[in-house]
Amino acid sequence: MPKDSQDSVYIEMTCRPERDQVKITQALLDGLTPPETGYKLVQDSYLPGFGVRITSKGVKSFILNYRIAGRLRRYTIGRAGDWTVVAARKRASELRRMIDVGIDPMAEKQEAREAPNVRDLFDRYCRDHLPKKRTSSQVVDIQMFQKFILPSLGAMKVADLTFDHCDALHRKVSKRTPIQANRVIGLLRKACNLAIRWRWIDRNPAQGIALNPENKRERYLTADELDRLNTTMADHPKQTSCDIVRFLILTGCRSGEAMRARWDQFDADLRVWTKPAATTKQKKLHRVPVSEAVTALLLRRRDLATSEWVFPSHTGEPFVTIKKTWASLCEKAEIEDVRLHDLRHTFASLLVSSGASLPLIGAMLGHTQTNTTARYAHLFDDTLSDAAETVSRLVNVGQMRT
Repeated sequence: MPKDSQDSVYIEMTCRPERDQVKITQALLDGLTPPETGYKLVQDSYLPGFGVRITSKGVKSFILNYRIAGRLRRYTIGRAGDWTVVAARKRASELRRMIDVGIDPMAEKQEAREAPNVRDLFDRYCRDHLPKKRTSSQVVDIQMFQKFILPSLGAMKVADLTFDHCDALHRKVSKRTPIQANRVIGLLRKACNLAIRWRWIDRNPAQGIALNPENKRERYLTADELDRLNTTMADHPKQTSCDIVRFLILTGCRSGEAMRARWDQFDADLRVWTKPAATTKQKKLHRVPVSEAVTALLLRRRDLATSEWVFPSHTGEPFVTIKKTWASLCEKAEIEDVRLHDLRHTFASLLVSSGASLPLIGAMLGHTQTNTTARYAHLFDDTLSDAAETVSRLVNVGQMRT
């Protein structure tokens, strides 16, 4: 039979404990002496099953023996000293009421002990959900979990997570990186939504947290900055990375789409790029014509191609990032506060200045929702203003003639 412990199911008989039956009081508890070996049980004569166990080392614990579904069980309430006799008796009475209606306290205790914690949530998120996301997004999610979520909440049971825990995490990260704090909570909220689907919890503790304000970036490269950037790239030693930058400016694609572009995604004439759904943010196939300048860039690279990738790294695999090259380009070209993603915005702004409509811009960028493209609407202000001035001049001419 199994050795008696907090996790025991059956009462151990081989240790031959002494059993006395008296009214348990604090005075009786203080006067208990340990047996030479094994343990000694003193059962309460007032509350059936309630008792005190004292081991040969003098450790005293309150216990409750009970029978449920034909099985004899022992539930350890806690150590004397942590619990008073009155509190332990009250807890034993609560447990007896549970047992009377068919609830097994030991089973609940074991279930709570085995309940998944936040680290388990991370493991299942990585196994069941992460593969559905783009490679770059997978890297970001893992980094946020490992850097922010797991150090603070990893050991907590998912069922024990509260709004206050999540809000405290958001405030902690906000002290240094307010925008990233929003992303961390967004990730935790998504993971908890999945936990609801997996029947781990029934409510989302990360829901309703007040996020830090975010302002949409309005950074576009000017004509002068583009000239300086092109001049700098011409002499830069990392020409494959520079070709990625050129490609981003000329197509307006996302950096991940460029770095994972393959030759088989382009038609025979290198004039049409068909991005597979697996590589786009919207998870939809995106077919878009490219300019002659892009075709010329591709032809130059194809003549030297040794890989399935258009822009392979020195290992032959796609680039994960070109942030170092981009930083050195910006420094040498004296361009400040520009991210790689701002090249996408620059492409859109150039389309606007050439007279392209919002639907056309959305089609070129691969937007599936018009409100995504609507962020560029204000760039039409100068064009619209010029049109209004044209009408005004015509009206004034008409008035002068009359």
